[in-house]
Amino acid sequence: MTRTRGTLANQSGNILEQTVKTVFLQKKFEILPYNHWEKHRMLFGTELLLTNAPYTTIYNHPGHTEFLVLSKNYNLETRIECKWQQSAGSVDEKLPYLYLNCIESMPENQIIIILDGDGFKKGSKIWLENAVKNNKYCFAHDKKKIIEVFSLSEFIVWANKILR
Repeated sequence: MTRTRGTLANQSGNILEQTVKTVFLQKKFEILPYNHWEKHRMLFGTELLLTNAPYTTIYNHPGHTEFLVLSKNYNLETRIECKWQQSAGSVDEKLPYLYLNCIESMPENQIIIILDGDGFKKGSKIWLENAVKNNKYCFAHDKKKIIEVFSLSEFIVWANKILR
């Protein structure tokens, strides 16, 4: 069976997302779709990893990120966006759009971007890391946001440190 580049990219991205889910499962979080939780909030605990978390984009359109972490025990309300780029493609061209959505549109004050794979264009990951580090395009009211850029292994280290 022949697989297209798009199919392979989706499968690789899914492996990244499944790894994030596994980390939270190991930490005893419930995992469920955001829309199911929103309709039945009283049925669930306080340690949640919600999938397909909505927000309104900078273009005023519906957008979604892979995860929203809600935790009473760890005092977290953290949005997680996963980007995998295994070979040349367009994911890295979307990084400025993602960053602007983080600072202008995503309502949470803590946002984690997980970037991995060896296919990002040279300079694209560095651009994002520098934009985050220097609060590029941020106004004073945006600077209260904590945006972090991690590789998958850096994310696992973060989770092991924070979710004790």
